Amino acid sequence: MTTIWSQHPGPRTVRNDVNALECGIPKHFGLYYAMGTALMMEGLLSACYHVCPNYTNFQFDTSFMYMIAGLCMLKLYQKRHPDINASAYTAYACLAGVIFFSVLGVVFGKGNNVFWIIFSVIHILATMLLSTQLYYMGRWRLDWMVHIIYTDSIRQCSGPMYIDRMVLLVMGNIVNWSLAAYGLLERPNDFASYLLAIAICNLLLYFAFYIIMKLRSGERIQCLALVCILFTAVVWGLALYFFFQGLSTWQKTPAESREHNRDCILLSFFDDHDIWHFLSSIAMFGSFLVLMTMDDDLDTVQRDKIFAF
Repeated sequence: MTTIWSQHPGPRTVRNDVNALECGIPKHFGLYYAMGTALMMEGLLSACYHVCPNYTNFQFDTSFMYMIAGLCMLKLYQKRHPDINASAYTAYACLAGVIFFSVLGVVFGKGNNVFWIIFSVIHILATMLLSTQLYYMGRWRLDWMVHIIYTDSIRQCSGPMYIDRMVLLVMGNIVNWSLAAYGLLERPNDFASYLLAIAICNLLLYFAFYIIMKLRSGERIQCLALVCILFTAVVWGLALYFFFQGLSTWQKTPAESREHNRDCILLSFFDDHDIWHFLSSIAMFGSFLVLMTMDDDLDTVQRDKIFAF
């Protein structure tokens, strides 16, 4: 939050800076403040969960993980589409819908075939809808889409207009359809973690899509942003290593969970799971820095010359 505040110019400064008005991607800091607040709440509720891990409060911090993933994807989209600002009511209603499905999955999803079928259908339809939104850069309607499919694909047998975008989106759909098939066939008991895996996979896919399209558009990644990306990737790798050590589980009784504990490895006080929290918090901070710095190379480019994708 301090970093965002130091970067956030006042309204008078922006009005007097011609370069800020005409060049670079428009600076919208509202989502950054929301992401910072969500990260603080995730940390607070994670502490509440660790007081007594159980079936109910496991969802407390997980809900804000969904929020952070959703806000990061929304921020990436807003960077190239500043004129299509999603309504705060719409955005948070969608995130509330995700949390609602998470609760339904935790309560009713275990062994419930009907729930998994409904969720998988919604997952696939949402993936196709978002893919269409990205492919046509937000400029499409259902009746127009039907006309395009009929004239281009059926009558003229023409290929896709945006090959790069199509290839990347097809790969993203394959990943999401695979996740949906896994959920439908395996029906994992830990639905909250399964839904979080879907959110994280889609965030990583969208980030990779953004980076590839940025480079394909002839733009470059500056040294600071590249350092942030590499640093964040390394820290995330280390954090996930400690996370998957499996020292405890909320799905068992406290006595059964304690059987997985090991000796503390840091200062004879912190165990692997504590180190996961330290590293993941640093990695989240690095991830936000990546979002803030990855388009610094466009600060001197006229806005009408910046590619939208």
